[in-house]
Amino acid sequence: MKIVITGPESSGKSTLFKALEKHYKVIGAGEYARDFLTTSNGEYIAGDLLTISKGQIEKELYVKALSKSFVLCDTDLLTIKIWSEYKFNFCDTQILNLLSDYPADFYLLMSPDIPWELDPLRENPDDRLDILAIHIKELRAMGIPYVLISGNLEQRFQQSINLINKLLLIN
Repeated sequence: MKIVITGPESSGKSTLFKALEKHYKVIGAGEYARDFLTTSNGEYIAGDLLTISKGQIEKELYVKALSKSFVLCDTDLLTIKIWSEYKFNFCDTQILNLLSDYPADFYLLMSPDIPWELDPLRENPDDRLDILAIHIKELRAMGIPYVLISGNLEQRFQQSINLINKLLLIN
């Protein structure tokens, strides 16, 4: 089972990801875009999104090979698709194909109801609700189940654990 944490920038995705990795004692597939952008000083062009997509898939496949229970992902290609269309007004068909070839089974969609945290790799503090609406539209179109996760960090953590436990049939 592939469970993906997704949502707008600065909505607590990576914080939740790290907490869930620790709780479930798993190695998850971290966000490759952050690795890429760190080495490029935050600079990228539309063509870089395919490289980022391939790097994300490599991380997911590596984790899948190690996993005994489930694959936890700090974002996936849905975020790259949304970002590409939002920023560049198109998405490379190879990214769309990869998204289709490596689908998630469930999404934890993070609400941007926590304060924006400044980060040199983040771009848009003022459009998080717009990005959330796009995520909802895309998830509905894909037909992949999701739950909107909201509240403070502890509430987000507890909501996520309850959902994952149900998905994995853990009591």
